[in-house]
Amino acid sequence: QVQLVESGGGLVQPGGSLRLSCAASGSSASFATMGWYRQALGKERELVARVNNGDSTNYADSVKGRFTISRDNAKNTVYLQMNSLKPEDTAVYYCHAQRFTSYWGRGTQVTVSA
Repeated sequence: QVQLVESGGGLVQPGGSLRLSCAASGSSASFATMGWYRQALGKERELVARVNNGDSTNYADSVKGRFTISRDNAKNTVYLQMNSLKPEDTAVYYCHAQRFTSYWGRGTQVTVSA
């Protein structure tokens, strides 16, 4: 079974940076899409960023210019570089991968607070 394991979450001050990683295991095949979703307390889960085959990317408007998603196909790993973090970025961040079905990580907490 495919497993997605996130790492890199934590507490950071406003304006700071954080880098999330998500490593996929249990499959040698690549994914059509890998990305990140987040869910803040009391809010719906939303797409943050994703990278597709061919390395095209999509970003939520709220993170454009601040976040960068990248993918290492050889390692089946996706990264999210988060800069200029704001308190409203506080959420649980979930890794997601899509092939013939959808896979989710358990999530990693990101807290932006002074």
